[in-house]
Amino acid sequence: MNTCVRTCLLLLALHTLAAAARRKERKNVLFIVADDLRTSLGCYGDSVAKSPNIDQLASKSQVFFNAYAQQAVCAPSRTSMLTSRRPDTTRLYDFKSYWRVHSGNYTTMPQHFKSAGYFTMSVGKVFHPGIASNHTDDYPYSWSIPAYHPASFRFEKEKMCKGDDGKLHANLLCAVNVTQQPGGTLPDMESTDEAVRLLKSRASDTDNVDVPFFLAVGFHKPHIPFRIPQEYLSLYPIDQMTLAPDPDVPELLPPVAYNPWTDVRKRDDVQKLNISFPYGPIPKDFQLRIRQHYYAAVSYMDAQVGRLLSALDELGLADSTMVVFTSDHGWSLGEHGEWAKYSNFDVATRVPLIFYVPGVTSLNDWFEQSTFPFIDVLTQSELSFKNGKVIKNMVELVDVFPTVSYMAGIRAPAPCPDVSLQEELCTEGENLAHTFRHKEKSVDAEAISFSQYPRPADTPQVDSDLPDLKDIKVMGYSLRTWDYRYTLWLGFNPKTFQVNVSDVHAGELYMLADDPGQDKNIYSGFDHSVMMRKMASLPHTLSLQKRMNLQLLYLTAGMKTSRTKA
Repeated sequence: MNTCVRTCLLLLALHTLAAAARRKERKNVLFIVADDLRTSLGCYGDSVAKSPNIDQLASKSQVFFNAYAQQAVCAPSRTSMLTSRRPDTTRLYDFKSYWRVHSGNYTTMPQHFKSAGYFTMSVGKVFHPGIASNHTDDYPYSWSIPAYHPASFRFEKEKMCKGDDGKLHANLLCAVNVTQQPGGTLPDMESTDEAVRLLKSRASDTDNVDVPFFLAVGFHKPHIPFRIPQEYLSLYPIDQMTLAPDPDVPELLPPVAYNPWTDVRKRDDVQKLNISFPYGPIPKDFQLRIRQHYYAAVSYMDAQVGRLLSALDELGLADSTMVVFTSDHGWSLGEHGEWAKYSNFDVATRVPLIFYVPGVTSLNDWFEQSTFPFIDVLTQSELSFKNGKVIKNMVELVDVFPTVSYMAGIRAPAPCPDVSLQEELCTEGENLAHTFRHKEKSVDAEAISFSQYPRPADTPQVDSDLPDLKDIKVMGYSLRTWDYRYTLWLGFNPKTFQVNVSDVHAGELYMLADDPGQDKNIYSGFDHSVMMRKMASLPHTLSLQKRMNLQLLYLTAGMKTSRTKA
C-alpha cells in the first residue's frame, strides 16, 4: 500500500472519529423563525416560490412535511412553541397576558438551554413583543443578554408606502426603494446584520470557546405590510400570477369558521376598494397583486436566511451548529375566500419545519468547499435542490422544544402529566428524535396534530380574527390526521377557561383524499346523535384531543367500510 493511500485512509479514519465525537458533543443551535410563512417554499413543492437558500438548507436537513401550529396567530403560537404547552395550558389566546403570571411559570426552550450552560441570544421577533412576553422578550429568564429588535421596525406601522397620488400611505402592498427608507435599511436586514455580528463574536471569543450558544433569529416577513425591496417583485411578473384554486367561500362552511381578515381591510389601499364585510370578495386584479407581493416577501426573507447561513458557514460554525427553520403559522392567500391567518385550515396552521443536524442529517463532504454558500435569488432563482429526508406524518410545533433539546445533546423535557399547570418543565408535544434514526416506512394513522381558534360569536364580527379573552364565546378545536381534518366549534367560558364538549355550535369534516383543499364540508351529512350519546358516557377526565379522535374514528368507520366495499 503506497504512502498516499495510507495517508488518505488515516485521514478518513480520523474524520470518522471526529464526526462521531461531534455527534456526542453539545451542539450550538441557530433557531430561525419566520412570521406568517406558510409552506410556500420550493422544498415544500411550491412551483411558484423562489426560495433557493431555504431549499439548500432543506437539501441537507430533515424536512417535516406536515407540521402544524397550535393556534394560527403570533403570540399564542410562539408562546405555545417556546414553552411546548398548548394554548389551553398557557391560556394565551390573544396578545394581552404574560403566561408566567397568567397561567404558570413555565420553562421556555431558550431558558432550558440557558440553564444547561448555553449562552442564549434573541434577535428580531422570536417571542411576540409586548405584554405577551412581559415587554422584555422574557429576559432575563430566557436570554443571557437583552433581546435585540431592529430600530427600523417602528416604521412598519407608519405611512411609508408611496401611492399613485405621490403621497405616503399605510398600504398593504408596499414595495420600496430601500435606499430611500429611514437609515437605508429594513427590519429583517438589520436583524441579519445583528445576528451575523453575534455569530462573529461567539466565533472569536477564545475565553468562552467551550460555551455553546443558542441564537434565535426571528424574521418579520412575510408578515404584512409587504414593505420589501421593490426588486423582488421582478421574480413574480404579475401576468404570470394565478388566483387561489378555490377562491370562493365554501357553501357549507359554518359562519363561525370564517375569518374576515380585518387587519388586511384596515390598510389604506384595501380600504379604497370598498369591500363588503365580512365576505368580500377582493377584486381579482388586487388578489393577484397580494399574491405577487407575498411571494416576493418570501424571496426577500429567503435572501436574509441565506446571508445568515453563509456567515455561519464562513465562520467555521456549520459543522458544530444545528439549524432549525420554522414559522409561527401560515397565511391564507385567497383560499376559501379568506386572507391572513386566524383559522383552522391547513393554509393557516401548516408551517415549514426543517432540522439541519451536522453529522446526522448531513455529513461533511471533503470536496465541498462550502456547506451553505449564499445564493442570490435575484440572479440564481432557478437553482433547485432535493430534500435530504422527508417525514410526511403529522407533527406539531409543541414537538419542537423536546426535539431541539435532545438533538442538541441536552436533556429533553419529560411528557407533561394530564394536569400540568403546576409543572414548570414538561412537554405537551413529542420528542421526534426517533424520526432521525429510522426511515419513515408508512403512514401513521394515529399521528395527529391539534389546533384551535377562538371566536366571539357564531357569525363573523369585527373582532372575530382576534377577540379579547373576555369576549371569547366559542373555541374551534381541530384535528388533522393523514386522511381528515375534523373541527368542532364548542362553547367556551373565558372566566374558567372551560370548554363545554356537549355545547356544539358547528362542525367541519373534510376528507382529504377527495378534497385536499378542504373545500367540501361533509359534517352535516352524518347523524351525530348516536355518536354524541356514546361520547356522553366517556369519563370527564378524558382529554379533548382523545375525545375528538374517538369521535372521528366513529364518524369515519362507515366511510372506510363503504370505500372498501366499493
